[in-house]
Amino acid sequence: MSGPIEIILIVALIGYVLVRRFTGEPVEGKRMLLVPAVIAVVGAVNLREVPHSPAAIGMLVATAVISVVLGVLRGFSVRIYERDGHAMMRYTWVTAVLWVVNIAVKLGSGLLAGAVGLHAGGGITFSLGLTVLAEGVAILAKGVRGTGRIPWSRGRGDAAPTPSPMLDSMQRKARDAGDLRGMRSFAPVLDGLRDAAADRRNAHPGARR
Repeated sequence: MSGPIEIILIVALIGYVLVRRFTGEPVEGKRMLLVPAVIAVVGAVNLREVPHSPAAIGMLVATAVISVVLGVLRGFSVRIYERDGHAMMRYTWVTAVLWVVNIAVKLGSGLLAGAVGLHAGGGITFSLGLTVLAEGVAILAKGVRGTGRIPWSRGRGDAAPTPSPMLDSMQRKARDAGDLRGMRSFAPVLDGLRDAAADRRNAHPGARR
């Protein structure tokens, strides 16, 4: 992939993510996973076409790991809410700060690579795809714990959304686990009420009748 095409792809991806997610959009499996995965694969293919020294590979791995960590943090900083039975998401100011940090890391690593004579071909696209993918995974992990349904993709026009059996199953399990935690947290209250009733019966034996 040539330099200008890679830059256009990166600008388009960042613009798409920022505009849609700051204004709020439905949480969809396809948008969270498929689009960034394709970008990461494109970057990985481009990386295979360029010879790399051990130092360049080390820098690429380090940058990718940092991008994934920042992507996960951004995902958990996103606000998840429900609208008409569907899960929605919106970026927060914390998400914006983490994006700035991520971009600064990429620019810094690129400048450092150039200063020491390393080739960074495809690295920007690859790590950008990874960070958005990690963000999407974290958003889905957060979203399945809510009540709004998460489809695989939104239907066009009046068409119904395409469901995701995997996401539906994850959401049911998360809901069941939450119910069990709620029952366990409510158990001490029940025990206290039971003990109080027993104390009243002992204090007033006639009340047993």
